[in-house]
Amino acid sequence: MNLQRREVLKYTAVFGLMASAGLISSAQAEEWNKAAFEGKTIEDVFSVFGAGSPDKSSAVILNVPEIAENGAVVPVSISTTLKAQQLAILVEKNPNALVAQFFIPTGTEPFVTTRIKMAQTSNVYALVKADGKWSMAAKEIKVTLGGCGG
Repeated sequence: MNLQRREVLKYTAVFGLMASAGLISSAQAEEWNKAAFEGKTIEDVFSVFGAGSPDKSSAVILNVPEIAENGAVVPVSISTTLKAQQLAILVEKNPNALVAQFFIPTGTEPFVTTRIKMAQTSNVYALVKADGKWSMAAKEIKVTLGGCGG
C-alpha cells in the first residue's frame, strides 16, 4: 500500500472518530491544512501559513531537551505570553516539516505539550500566530537514535 495513501487513511479515520465522538465538529475536521502538512521545508510551511519570515521572539517559549536519546519520542512544549490563535511545531530535517498545528480558542492559555518524532539531529521551531502576526523560537535537538525513517 502506498505510504501517502496510508497517511490519508489514518488521518481520515482519526478525524472521523474525533468528529463522531463530539471532540471536534465535522467542519473543524474538514479544515485540516493538508498543504501545510505536506510541506517538505520550513519555507514551504511558512508560505502556506502566509507567515513570510517570522520574527524570533522572546515571548515564544520552546521547551525541548538538548539531546533526545530516542528520536521516536521527543518531548516538546510551547507557551507564549502573546494572545495566540495558533501554535505549530516544525522540524527542519524531517521528511515533512510541519509536525503539529494547534488552534487556540479565545480565552485559553496558549500552551501545548506533546511528543514528536524526529528523523535526525535538527532545528525545531515553535511558530505562534498572534494578532495576525507570526513569531517563532528555534532550538537544535541532537538525536542519538533515529525516529522516523531511521
